[in-house]
Amino acid sequence: MNDYHFFATVSRMKYISRWALMRNSRQEDLSEHSLEVAMIAHALCTIGNVRYGKHLNGERAALIALYHDASEIITGDLPTPVKYYSDEIRDAYKKVESVAEDQLLNQLPEDLRAVYASVLKETDDEEDILLRKYVKAADKLSALIKCVEEESAGNTEFRTAYASTRKSIAEMEKEMPELTDFINDFLGSYGNTLDELLSRA
Repeated sequence: MNDYHFFATVSRMKYISRWALMRNSRQEDLSEHSLEVAMIAHALCTIGNVRYGKHLNGERAALIALYHDASEIITGDLPTPVKYYSDEIRDAYKKVESVAEDQLLNQLPEDLRAVYASVLKETDDEEDILLRKYVKAADKLSALIKCVEEESAGNTEFRTAYASTRKSIAEMEKEMPELTDFINDFLGSYGNTLDELLSRA
């Protein structure tokens, strides 16, 4: 029997904490973040298809989203202000991420690597590039939701993060009306209690 460690390694996403520079009212781990991003990416594609006549592969977007931060199992979560402090740091971190992705892929049987490489790594395929934009938008929405939830819990620590994230999303909305729709239709419910959510059903 061969021991390939890929899925055991990926399962360790639940041990990677996010928002390391911030005081959190509730800690968020990489596993739950990835699931949320996957659901939102699928929702954005669904909105695009239903309301705007697009032909987006939402299932593929959700799969990419599930693995979009998998390299952080090895690298850890580098806070956004650090990651994008300068072009040099951003480019260097991209290289580190690529090495980490290769390490993960090498934990798979050789005949499966190409399939997972197309999920973990960016490609030149036009559809792949487009879907990764939707995953990036979903990632930003997940960050915005975290800010909303923290503020609802009385934590003002995320006030600046909310403003900068909302600004980034506003730029994306210019080319992605699905983002505006998601915000208008769904964002307002985040931070409510379960009783409040169910009373609106």
